[in-house]
Amino acid sequence: MPEERSNSDNDQQSGPSLSRIIRSTLAGAIGVQSNKNREEDFKNGNIWVYVVSGIIFTALFILTITTVVKIALSTS
Repeated sequence: MPEERSNSDNDQQSGPSLSRIIRSTLAGAIGVQSNKNREEDFKNGNIWVYVVSGIIFTALFILTITTVVKIALSTS
């Protein structure tokens, strides 16, 4: 029986869902992440998941801004 319990515990501690990671990354990026949510993220998740998602978000943000500026400059 203890093995079954440990397997269910591992399933619960498998980490945050993709939607949770995206929501936390966006909230952190614009500065509205609550302290409670931040603590829960790092308690239940791996820091590297959030580091990688932050890097991906930053790269996409820079690409988007660069594209918008290039389009704006080419039309003027």
